[in-house]
Amino acid sequence: MGNDGGSIPKRRELVKEAAAKPTASEAKETQQEALEYAWTTCPLSLQPLKPPVVSDCAGKLYNKDAILEYLLPGDEGGGGRGESRAGLSKSDCERFLNGRVKGLKDVVEVKFEVEKRSGAINGKKPIWVCPVTNKTLGPAVKAVYLVPCGHAFSEMAIKEMGSDTCLQCNEAYTKENVISILPASPAERDRLARRLDSLKEQGLSHALKKVPGSGKKKKSKHSKGEAMQTIGTETETSIPQLITITTLTTTTSSKAPTSAPSEPSTKHLDPKPNSTAQKRSIATSTTSTTKTPTAQGINNAATASLTTKVLAEEEARAKRRKMEPNANLSSLFTSSVSVKDNVSNTKNGDFMTRGFSIPTGAKYQ
Repeated sequence: MGNDGGSIPKRRELVKEAAAKPTASEAKETQQEALEYAWTTCPLSLQPLKPPVVSDCAGKLYNKDAILEYLLPGDEGGGGRGESRAGLSKSDCERFLNGRVKGLKDVVEVKFEVEKRSGAINGKKPIWVCPVTNKTLGPAVKAVYLVPCGHAFSEMAIKEMGSDTCLQCNEAYTKENVISILPASPAERDRLARRLDSLKEQGLSHALKKVPGSGKKKKSKHSKGEAMQTIGTETETSIPQLITITTLTTTTSSKAPTSAPSEPSTKHLDPKPNSTAQKRSIATSTTSTTKTPTAQGINNAATASLTTKVLAEEEARAKRRKMEPNANLSSLFTSSVSVKDNVSNTKNGDFMTRGFSIPTGAKYQ
């Protein structure tokens, strides 16, 4: 009866009971089931967890072979050699990991203590226990593992012992590197997220290993800054020295043509030197009393010596220029005698009569 076109049902007739909000016990039961699944099943391969088991920075557990297959390059639905792979596709794995795993340095192998009698009784899955309290590690007990060694304990055992070294291998660890396995509280998840951010600033991965490329970038930036600072300092110190050299060179070159060599000082010498020693002393005093350019006001020894050499060369060049005959003036007067057939050419004169020949018997009319 009904729904034959003669009647239109209303919502309250179709919906008998409204969706009730889950109670606290139901929510806790659902969370317990999710934890039990996460403790027994790898979320990537959807296979039971079996050693070796690894964990990321969020405390989630994976089979190591599933992580290796995810990291190997391959097609969307296969591993590194192209075969089909059971479990999630590569894109689904990337969404689940959310960039937490980019290499083996981002995971730590968790070393669980296995109960010896569990293998004989169960035969399927070994039971993981705390080596201190001997409690079973699972959804009912909060468990942690240490970085970098990876040994797993119950959270209560780590708090009670209060040691800074691993109870299994005696390797040192800090409080920040105690990682909760499958944390349920938001506060613990926030703590792990802050720890990862701090490690990234230090250039370290979850396993406390250096991230490739982080140190080089910082080093190159630091060395580039130091190089720029050194170049700036050298430029500031070299520019005043170059200005001083240029000024002294210009002053000497402008004064060199007009300066006359000073006379040698013979104040303490005899008027007529007779011996060789007296002649040498006169020559030495003459050389020492001649005016030589010096680099005054320059504290750097290398710059002062370079300036002295430049000034000496400029003075020598000026003296050489004064001693050399002027080519323009010498071309006006000729005193050369051309010999041809043993006859001297006596008709060459100065610039007043060059190019003209006056006959011997010529008379002025």
